[in-house]
Amino acid sequence: MRTPLALLVLSLCVIAGTWIWLGEPVPRARAPLDPAQKLECVSYTPFRGAQSPLDPSLHVPVQQIAQDLAQLAKITNCIRTYSVDSGLDQVPGEAAKVGLKVIQGIWLGSNRFRNSLQIDTAVALAKRYPGTIQSLVVGNEVLLRGEMTATDLVATIRYVKSRVENMPVTYADVWEFWLRNREIYNAVDFVTIHILPYWEDFPVRAKYAAGHVDQIRKRVAVAFPNKEILIGETGWPSAGRMRDGALPSFANQAFVVSQILALAKAEKFRVNLIEAYDQPWKRQLEGTVGGYWGLFSNETRQPKYGPDQPITNHPMWKYQMGGGLAFCVLVYLVAFAALRRRPWRPRWPSWLFVAVSATVGGVLAGWGVEKVQIESFGIGGWVANSALLGAALVTTILAAMAMVTGRCLPTFIELIGPREGRTDSKTLRALGFALAVVVVLATETALGFVFDPRYRDFPFAALTIAAVPALLLMLLNGPSLNGRRPIAETTFASLLALSVVYIGFNEGSANWQSLWTCGAYAVLAFTLSLARVARTPKSSTR
Repeated sequence: MRTPLALLVLSLCVIAGTWIWLGEPVPRARAPLDPAQKLECVSYTPFRGAQSPLDPSLHVPVQQIAQDLAQLAKITNCIRTYSVDSGLDQVPGEAAKVGLKVIQGIWLGSNRFRNSLQIDTAVALAKRYPGTIQSLVVGNEVLLRGEMTATDLVATIRYVKSRVENMPVTYADVWEFWLRNREIYNAVDFVTIHILPYWEDFPVRAKYAAGHVDQIRKRVAVAFPNKEILIGETGWPSAGRMRDGALPSFANQAFVVSQILALAKAEKFRVNLIEAYDQPWKRQLEGTVGGYWGLFSNETRQPKYGPDQPITNHPMWKYQMGGGLAFCVLVYLVAFAALRRRPWRPRWPSWLFVAVSATVGGVLAGWGVEKVQIESFGIGGWVANSALLGAALVTTILAAMAMVTGRCLPTFIELIGPREGRTDSKTLRALGFALAVVVVLATETALGFVFDPRYRDFPFAALTIAAVPALLLMLLNGPSLNGRRPIAETTFASLLALSVVYIGFNEGSANWQSLWTCGAYAVLAFTLSLARVARTPKSSTR
């Protein structure tokens, strides 16, 4: 009993120490919202919860907009909108009541009729609220989306300018598309560029993001020397998948935004941050990361960063640590209970492997729950992510039981084959089914990273929770390698191994989320490659 208890204490210490380290405030990050100095401008869309501009029947209540603008008036002088649909035509009137200026957006696309309605409504608003609307943005990234030619866009801009007098007109797009379509320059009163270091073709790390923004701004200023350059969108996401070395996180968002604002103040250029509130609906188009660019939470409408509060990447780390400690104790208790039911003297590595499995699960369980909450979108996403994490946790618990009782990991054929080929142990059957769920979902995500990777999240926490105990159990109580390789395990192992090669090359060596996930895929692939089934003796005939 001394060895298991000593290992339990060690596991608990490792879990607690890891979460204390993960929960430490990040020294370089500071709150980007300064109560003593308002922001120049911030993008505003009013949608809350399940509200989405993709819903043609949605009309945001004016009271909802009024609440938001009353809050934003305390931290900014100006808001930028993108459309007049879904009730956004009510924004200028409410902004006037709280003293906010508005950069009014006109959403353009391939539908000429809808473009005309947008223009008519925006022009009417500009004439009605000349003291509030300070400029019109005719189109947002319509060239990037390929929904309009540069020639048609120039004609549309000139048409809008002819209908509004003494009102500056611009167009907004990613900086590269301004350099590719320089004819737009002559049609606008000032140039509005988007610089999003995270979304660059070659993503920029957080520590270099502000310098990248300034470098691009100066480059565009050289190309267009006689007009003002407004940075119409810039910022950093607080959650989502890594792109190369660009990591979305609370601390990185606070750091990048603070650096950009300090640079704008020092260099005296105008900047509009994206965005005021997190927008969950964007996840349908851009993945998890699309919903987490806001300075305020979407649900609570509270700022993500208090002016005097330390910034940590895991605000709920104490609860995550507590849950991890409880899970670790549960794994040990289940292993003790299994040993009492079956007279067996486990080999010395058994408890060591239980300790490793319980520690890994205890450290990553809370992280896995956090990722499920952040990364799940829609019923399908919640079911898949919850199933993967749940199956991983079950795998750890049941594998610990098998380790101390000398049982081997069952093969898939033993779970679905003829009755005489199945394992008699309910525990082993449950373990086999749990691991099968993990393997199937792991393979689905791996193939997703091969064929459609841009907006996918890396499930490294859940995969590692399952992969480590599965491998340890196979090494501890594995079958004889003289048996026959089962087709199912061999197929899944091959798919995972081939995916690892492609994902590692495609995502790059700077993406630690990708490397970690590939490591978990590789461990699962290696575990499956060790699976064997007994060879069926050949029958003799006379």
